[in-house]
Amino acid sequence: MDKMSKSQFNQKQTTSWARKASASLALMVLGGGIALSGEYFFSSPQLFATTPESLEELSQKQTGELVAAIPAPTNFVTDVVQKVGPAVVRINASRTVQTKLPPVFNDPYFRQFFGNRLPQMPNTKVERGTGSGFIISADGIILTNSHVIDGADKVTVTLTDGRTLPGEVMGTDPITDMAVVKIAAQNLPTVVLGDSEQLQIGEWAIAIGNPLGLDNTVTTGIISATGRNSSQIGVGDKRVDFIQTDAAINPGNSGGPLLNAKGEVIGINTAIIRNAQGLGFAIPVNTARDIAEQLIAKGRVDHAYLGIQMTALTPEIKQQLKAERNLNFDGQEGVLIIGIVPNSPAARSGLRAGDVITAIDRQKISTASEVQKAVERTPVGQQLSLELLRQGNPLALRVEVGLLPNN
Repeated sequence: MDKMSKSQFNQKQTTSWARKASASLALMVLGGGIALSGEYFFSSPQLFATTPESLEELSQKQTGELVAAIPAPTNFVTDVVQKVGPAVVRINASRTVQTKLPPVFNDPYFRQFFGNRLPQMPNTKVERGTGSGFIISADGIILTNSHVIDGADKVTVTLTDGRTLPGEVMGTDPITDMAVVKIAAQNLPTVVLGDSEQLQIGEWAIAIGNPLGLDNTVTTGIISATGRNSSQIGVGDKRVDFIQTDAAINPGNSGGPLLNAKGEVIGINTAIIRNAQGLGFAIPVNTARDIAEQLIAKGRVDHAYLGIQMTALTPEIKQQLKAERNLNFDGQEGVLIIGIVPNSPAARSGLRAGDVITAIDRQKISTASEVQKAVERTPVGQQLSLELLRQGNPLALRVEVGLLPNN
């Protein structure tokens, strides 16, 4: 090996040694780093290996916090039910009635044939009914329907907290199907009465009651119509312009509240039409409020009264009058009097069957409900000015409004 070759050899060896030294040093540094990191992990077990149990606990904790942060689902119906539901009650009424045997049981030949084998029938029986009501004052005043407690010997009220208390009937008004019941209790939940004059067709309606014995049943719908007169729904003896709703109303709902989306009472559920579906009717709360105030104050309601039976002058009636009496009412509007109650204000004033009322106090009228409303607005003892057609001739009469008899 020459001199030049030895030099290259030495340089190569030096380079090889340097590389080995560098590699050893790098391994030492890397090892030290791992050792330091390992010490950090071991000194911080919460960041190191987590057991399956702690993972499950952590997952449950995070899930619980997430669920707690999400508000419970709700809607306006839920809010209304939670707000008003505690003030809705169940009313149970019982009445004792006379038992009537079928006429055949009293036939002598029938009794002779069967002798002592005829069943012994009790003279009386107890009838029970269930309805609804709602509390309007914290000291236990409740509104319901008159027909719910009509003729009852005993009335009880069951609250949503499970208590059943005896009820005292403060007054009833069959003409509007309203009644007020009082229970001995304090600090009771109450409803808020709304304004039925502000109702709009199509707005939400919520009914709460006890249909068919199913307590605290909630149904929803809309206001289908307003101003339905009693003759339109088959209860011509009532003096109410009803609210129509498609919220489901069944026997037992009677007396319960009809509510708007804010939870205000806008009516008292009272009537259904037999064999109809999706049709229910309620007494407007403004009418109920006025009647309730009178029942609470004096136990009765004084209704104004004329004593006439009447019908609108429809095209069919006009044609009939023209054919039978040769009376021509073409182009004429009004209300035909078809009957006069004996000894009534109408009879004493000189009104007759066949008269056509065309105006009351100078206001044109065309329907029987308009006449009834005009009478209802007039205090007992005051007079109404009527414009009539009698045998086709104009006539003016003044009629003093009387008090509707209790019967």
